[in-house]
Amino acid sequence: MRRTILPLLMGLMGCAILLGLGVWQVQRLSWKTAILADLDSRILAAPVPLSGVSSADPQAQRYLPVVAQGRLTGEEIHVLSAADGPGFRVIGVLDTGGRRVMIDLGFVPLEAKERGRAALDVMVTGNLHWPQEADEWTPPADTAANIWYARDVGPMAAALGTRPLLVVARRISPSVGTIPMPLDSGAVPNDHLGYAITWFSLAAVWAVMTGFFLWRGRRAAS
Repeated sequence: MRRTILPLLMGLMGCAILLGLGVWQVQRLSWKTAILADLDSRILAAPVPLSGVSSADPQAQRYLPVVAQGRLTGEEIHVLSAADGPGFRVIGVLDTGGRRVMIDLGFVPLEAKERGRAALDVMVTGNLHWPQEADEWTPPADTAANIWYARDVGPMAAALGTRPLLVVARRISPSVGTIPMPLDSGAVPNDHLGYAITWFSLAAVWAVMTGFFLWRGRRAAS
C-alpha cells in the first residue's frame, strides 16, 4: 500500500498541474479572441479623412481607418514579400496637395517589379500602420536595386521624402495593377487552442502512465 501512495500522489499532482495549464490556455484563448474581434472592428470602422491626421502617433493611430485622395507620383519602394509566390510590396508616394505620405499599394509578382505605375489621381481607403518588421537580423536595403527587406516607416519616409505616415491600402480607385494586402487580425498569432490541446494531451498521457505504473507495481507485488 505504501508503495502506491507516492506514485499516486505524483500522478494526481502532475495531472492537476497539466489540466490547470490547459484550462489557463482556454481562458487565454477567450481573452485573445475578444482582443482580435475588437481589433477587426477597429480596422473595419468608418474611415476618417487623412487630412484630419495632423501628426504621426504610432501608439494612438495604429490601425486607424483613413481615406485619402491625391496623386500617386510614381516614386516607389519595393519590399520583398510573398503572396501565392514571391514578389514585392509596392510602397508608393501619394501627394495630397498639402503633404506627401506613403501608400502600401499591395503586392506584385517578381516579374512586375519594374513595370512602371504612372502618376495617377486616386482615392485610397486603408489603415495607418507602423509595421514592426525590422530587427538586427534584417539585411540593409539594396537601394541600387530598390529591394527592401522590411517595411520600416522612418527609413522609407526618409528615402522617399514623405511624412512618416504609411497607409496600407484596402481599396484603390482606380486600380493601379497591384493586389491590395489590407490589414486584418490574421497577422496576430493566436495559438492558445493548440497550447490547450497540448496540455490536456499531456495530462491524459500522464494519467495513463501513472495508471500503468501502479498496475505494474501491484502485479509485481502479487
